Amino acid sequence: MSYDTNCVYIMSSFDNKVTYTGVTSILLRRVAEHREDKPSTFTGKNKDYKLAFFACGGNIMTALNREKQIKANSRAYRGNLIRSMKPDWKDLAEDWL
Repeated sequence: MSYDTNCVYIMSSFDNKVTYTGVTSILLRRVAEHREDKPSTFTGKNKDYKLAFFACGGNIMTALNREKQIKANSRAYRGNLIRSMKPDWKDLAEDWL
């Protein structure tokens, strides 16, 4: 699996109360950016974010449409997506950085 492709992803606070959904063409770089200490950004305000879900492949429009679908759905829907990859909501990028 290459992580240098169009991906939709969900970052979650470590207490699992807040999620952030986004799209990127380089997932590893984007996860690192979310973990930087930048208080002016959404994830930077909370600092402790983990990669909770990702799906890569397809073109950028496919990823953007998937992002919109995820954002339009409920928190329960996002929770089910996250649990489909990792039932315990552990950080999927824990060993990446």
